[in-house]
Amino acid sequence: SLLVNAAGQPRKERVKLPPSLRGTKPNSIPNRKIEDPVAGKVNTSALATTRQHLSSFHLIPPRVTFGVLKEGCTYATTVILKNVGVNFSRFRVKQPPPHTGLRVMYTPGPVAAGLQVELEIEVFAMLLGGEDTGDPEEISHDIEILTETETLLLPVTANILC
Repeated sequence: SLLVNAAGQPRKERVKLPPSLRGTKPNSIPNRKIEDPVAGKVNTSALATTRQHLSSFHLIPPRVTFGVLKEGCTYATTVILKNVGVNFSRFRVKQPPPHTGLRVMYTPGPVAAGLQVELEIEVFAMLLGGEDTGDPEEISHDIEILTETETLLLPVTANILC
């Protein structure tokens, strides 16, 4: 029971449930429109759950940290976007503004259930302030990945050294 602890005594504070049990994912915003009349559907009694669980993507890794970067150089890393739903789904990436130095390269198109797509995150290390203080400047931006059911946020951070 959530009302008592392991020793059988009443709890003093509430139990915080993880996002997976609450039905939400961290760093995601659910979309209003869920049903798409054109999308492929699976109609079996074994899959009689909410529509939200039938089409979903996971980011591997869920965040990108580039570390300390040298100004004027370009760095890249790969993030995997995996379709963990039972239907094929589409996605698109909202490109970050140019002043962040970030760019996302990917191949658009539908992703079948169980398959994955690689997103290449590229950062051109540049200082925004224009002055050399000697301290690393931290850049941080959330890349928006728009899917049919939700908007995933991929946090990207880096420190740029002059």
